[in-house]
Amino acid sequence: MLHFANWKIVLIVGICALGVLFSVPNLFSPATLDRLPSWVPKKQVSLGLDLRGGSHLLYEVDFAAALRERLNNVIDATRSALARGRVGYTGLNIEGDHVTLQLRDFDQLKRDGRLADVTKMFTDADPEIVPTISDSGQVTLRYSDVALQARQKAAVDQSIEIIRRRVDETGTKEPTIQREGASRILVQLPGIDDPQRVKDLIGKTAKMTFQLVDVAASPEDAQRGRLPPGDELLPSADASRTGGPAAYVVKRRVLVSGENLVDAQPSFQNNEAVVSFKFDSIGAKRFGDATKENVGRPFAIVLDGKVISAPNIREPILGGSGVISGSFTAQSATDLALLLRAGALPAPLTILEERTVGPDLGADSIHAGATACIVGVLLVVAFMVIFYGLFGIFADIALFFNLMIMLGSLTLLGATLTLPGIAGIALTMGMAVDANVLIYERIREEMRGGRTMLSSLEAGFKRAFGTILDSHVTTLVAGALLYELGSGPIKGFAVTLSIGVLTSLFSAILVTRLQIVSWLHRFRPKAIPL
Repeated sequence: MLHFANWKIVLIVGICALGVLFSVPNLFSPATLDRLPSWVPKKQVSLGLDLRGGSHLLYEVDFAAALRERLNNVIDATRSALARGRVGYTGLNIEGDHVTLQLRDFDQLKRDGRLADVTKMFTDADPEIVPTISDSGQVTLRYSDVALQARQKAAVDQSIEIIRRRVDETGTKEPTIQREGASRILVQLPGIDDPQRVKDLIGKTAKMTFQLVDVAASPEDAQRGRLPPGDELLPSADASRTGGPAAYVVKRRVLVSGENLVDAQPSFQNNEAVVSFKFDSIGAKRFGDATKENVGRPFAIVLDGKVISAPNIREPILGGSGVISGSFTAQSATDLALLLRAGALPAPLTILEERTVGPDLGADSIHAGATACIVGVLLVVAFMVIFYGLFGIFADIALFFNLMIMLGSLTLLGATLTLPGIAGIALTMGMAVDANVLIYERIREEMRGGRTMLSSLEAGFKRAFGTILDSHVTTLVAGALLYELGSGPIKGFAVTLSIGVLTSLFSAILVTRLQIVSWLHRFRPKAIPL
């Protein structure tokens, strides 16, 4: 226990030096770091939302709206399938989470043995649909519980991915985007300058479709309830600014979907902000066929249920690219292009909780947390020197390297430091010297028992090691459970606590012992100064 091989000394000193090297950049501003030599690490520890300021948003995925849209597709597919099979029906509509209809001539279908064929029509429309036909010919089409759960999970996963793309496009660094429960998404955006803009970008569904305008139908008649079959009435997105039509009657059939877009960029055309877009090969063919077959007719570009533009098709557009014009500003064109590139959300999002932390409050938290840590460390340092003299100084030096290695580890791992994380650092400082206290008190007991100086030192380190290891392992288990079961700031506390447990084991056992062994070999004392 009182002998170190050369390679162990090199390893311990190297780890301490690396800890100092990677933690030092956190003491400088980014501008100062740029002026330092290239071999000096430039990476700094990431600050959490409560320290840096920013927005905390909790969203809920409106799966009911997504399910209703899916059931609308089931209605369209069912209508087409029954028409092809020449099966009469009435009352095809959505009721809650299922579709209902009444089969005409139900008794005749039974006598002809065609019910199995009719059932197959329903399952062909959507393989996940479970059809139920009552004795009176009432048909219920619903998704199974397994299919609903799978679709809900897929909707949340897809929403998380699209939110991440949108946030990344804005340049926000170190965002936290994660699932909360079955249908909720937590979004934390530290250090953002315009939280309202980011919130608007996240919340928009951004579902874009290209549909034909029904020029034969009147919006006024549609508003009175006289809507032609296969049409829908959609409001204009910017009628108040442009003085154009307040609403359009468009065909329900989607000719091209925004899912086929591969790129969208803001640009200027005739000194007007526009959005240029490009389709993939499938979208380019559909777009080319649609424009070729409808030259001279208006083509509605629909975003989230509103018509943002309805230009006339002057000639076929066969290149797979085009331009969306409207009353765009440079910022709105940039935002629309960003949304189209990131993709549409599978379901609307509802904000359940919103908190904004100002950078001033974050700066106050950093100052208060740093002050608490400094005061705590000074008290610990003074305590160790007063009670243990020279050995207390050895423990304080080990405590310094413990802090440097812990901060360097957080920086190197890219961990996010939160206010509870600072509390974890302060707690770790006390735990680090606690191991030294156990060792020193054990050495005192051995000396009182009549052992020699070297025997007392060796027995003190050896017999205290088991107790120290047990206490640190139990704390490490608690930190792992906090990280696994907790969220947000709790995870930050668990990370700093766990890293601090490992670094305090290293500093208390190895760094302190190396100093004592070096002191023994250098000065060859006759007694232990405890």
